[in-house]
Amino acid sequence: MELDSIECVSTVDGGGVDDDHEIHNLHHGSLHNHHPHHPLSHHSPQFSASKPPNPIAAAGANVSPASNIVGPTAIAPATSVHELLECPVCTNSMYPPIHQCHNGHTLCSTCKTRVHNRCPTCRQELGDIRCLALEKVAESLELPCKYYSLGCPEIFPYYSKLKHEALCNFRPYNCPYAGSDCSIIGDIPFLVSHLRDDHKVDMHTGCTFNHRYVKSNPREVENATWMLTVFHCFGQYFCLHFEAFQLGMAPVYMAFLRFMGDEAEARNYSYSLEVGGNGRKLTWEGTPRSIRDSHRKVRDSHDGLIIQRNMALFFSGGDRKELKLRVTGRIWKEQQNNPDGGVCIPNLCS
Repeated sequence: MELDSIECVSTVDGGGVDDDHEIHNLHHGSLHNHHPHHPLSHHSPQFSASKPPNPIAAAGANVSPASNIVGPTAIAPATSVHELLECPVCTNSMYPPIHQCHNGHTLCSTCKTRVHNRCPTCRQELGDIRCLALEKVAESLELPCKYYSLGCPEIFPYYSKLKHEALCNFRPYNCPYAGSDCSIIGDIPFLVSHLRDDHKVDMHTGCTFNHRYVKSNPREVENATWMLTVFHCFGQYFCLHFEAFQLGMAPVYMAFLRFMGDEAEARNYSYSLEVGGNGRKLTWEGTPRSIRDSHRKVRDSHDGLIIQRNMALFFSGGDRKELKLRVTGRIWKEQQNNPDGGVCIPNLCS
């Protein structure tokens, strides 16, 4: 049975809405693992640059054909000590506990379970023997961040390195697309091109927007899944999400914005959303969340404009048998103090 879909008609920077031109860029039904294609019949100025190479892959990244996950390689400086600390299975630097077999061959604790307690070199049983001497050597080392090839200049003592890497600003981002279980990671330019070329996401330039969402059967909330639009303004990229889901027993619609960058930089921006009809309106104002926070985490925290179904149908007017929501909004950069002590008031859009 063919499921309902939501159509989105959008304009940018205050333009009017032409009801004869539509963008069908929302998936429907259950989530799929393929990259669906959305026919575009009308759109705002598109980004036309070809997809840039993923610097993670260019820097010598490992690409897993099974999962399409792009990840940084392990750091293996050409010194005998670092070679001793290289796990023969995963080639990553070994951290305590470091295991060894009866013949003295070593491997990391993660790979010990992968090889079913058998030494990958001599095939002898590993047991629970620790290589304490190599662990002492490891504790005395200072190592570069594993994202050094992506620009991180930091060097850390052995145990501090892992804590830094978990929060390193140079670590790659996950794909922000919510309509499939996409496992691609990369830097922002690569992900923008990935969203445009592989997920066929609608791209706009500008800091204001005007979307109309239409659904023929609003009673079937579970059939309306994610819709994503990317906006480029202030030299940055923002992801506008709109979706329908069950909040407890109540069906709701939700719109929210995510920033394609780190959380600290996201706090430099704010956005507002407004939806209304029949002389009523709801407004939301907040700070975009970084795409470091997953789509589901943001959604489940209710950090956005939430519209109950009955209210959405009231805004739609008519016989309440068709959903027609018009969501408008804008993005702006927060005021920042300049070095002379004054206040810089930026333009709304640049």
